[in-house]
Amino acid sequence: MKILTVCGMGFGTSLMVKMTIDDILKEVGFKADVEASDIGSVMGREFDLIVTSNDMENQISVSEDKIIYLKNMTSKQEIKEKLITFLNNNN
Repeated sequence: MKILTVCGMGFGTSLMVKMTIDDILKEVGFKADVEASDIGSVMGREFDLIVTSNDMENQISVSEDKIIYLKNMTSKQEIKEKLITFLNNNN
């Protein structure tokens, strides 16, 4: 599975979310390739899931079943709940 974490510039927030997702995946024993990306680099890339903030909702055009929008990009609890739900529904 390929997961992209996306923010405006592709390093600050998306890198932090990438590290959080890496930790969560390790906790639950799931393997995935997680990469941080900027908003401009998303299209044309292959992925199974995008994780980004609610602020990016109108800027990314992908199927709703391939994206998780976060209210709080620093909340491990929110990220974990939404990620686990996605994994359970797509594996």
